[in-house]
Amino acid sequence: MPPEHVTGSDGKVPTFLVSEVHKISNAQQFLKIAALQTVSGPDVAANLAVADELISEAAARGARMVALPEYFALMSPDETDRFRAREHEGHGPVQDFLSEAAARHGVWIVGGTLPLPADAPDKTRNATLVFDDQGNQVARYDKIHLFGFKHDGEHYDEASSIEPGARIVCFDSPVGRVGLAVCYDLRFPELFRAMGKVDLIVLPAAFTHTTGQAHWETLLRARAIENQCYLAAAAQGGLHPYGRRTWGHSMIIDPWGDILACRPEGAGVVVADLDPERLAVVRRCLPALNHRRPELF
Repeated sequence: MPPEHVTGSDGKVPTFLVSEVHKISNAQQFLKIAALQTVSGPDVAANLAVADELISEAAARGARMVALPEYFALMSPDETDRFRAREHEGHGPVQDFLSEAAARHGVWIVGGTLPLPADAPDKTRNATLVFDDQGNQVARYDKIHLFGFKHDGEHYDEASSIEPGARIVCFDSPVGRVGLAVCYDLRFPELFRAMGKVDLIVLPAAFTHTTGQAHWETLLRARAIENQCYLAAAAQGGLHPYGRRTWGHSMIIDPWGDILACRPEGAGVVVADLDPERLAVVRRCLPALNHRRPELF
């Protein structure tokens, strides 16, 4: 593995890792992952067309797994739009699109989120569906933590229209063990601890510009560092057709907390290598996961 893959934020290889770097075979096969960024609006067909272009680009750049943002297929100021767009798990235009795109490009797709029916008749589940490279659905995660924010005229209350999930979800893939979380989940480290040891966390998001500017990068890097894993955050990023502005800064972070790739704003693709040996180096040199004392907490 070339030294540039284990550099710190200042571009230098951490001194205690230098000896470990030389133990890694130059033949190591990296696994490319991609986080897509969109600026979605109320037009589902237009949003899917953009997503299709970005998935194609990510696949052409060698990505084995591609992550879409939260609400990638529909972002609207009218909550009833999302309610009307609900799909039953297993069929629907958005699910058909994700399945077909995964099979056509031969990539695993973490399908951002889409609205599925809830137990409460007047609410939806904000669900992440995962499709393998044959187009088969292999995992579903329903967003557990629902965003609430009120400040200077800016107000969000997801609990008024969304029903929370209640199950932590991880799955095995060609890039390793993957844990799923969505947007506001990022603020709750206990969720990520409960995943156990994972190689990659995928987080679709639509962070507001206000909260993203303040906390997005800090929280993402913290989750990668404390769980000693890669993290791919696929975000909404820019000025949406109806006037809302999201923070963007979709990024891929390594287990040392270094940002490998980032797109500040606008639709696009960020790609980086997930290196299994990099995971091993970090965990061997700083075995914090083994030093945990869960029995005390």
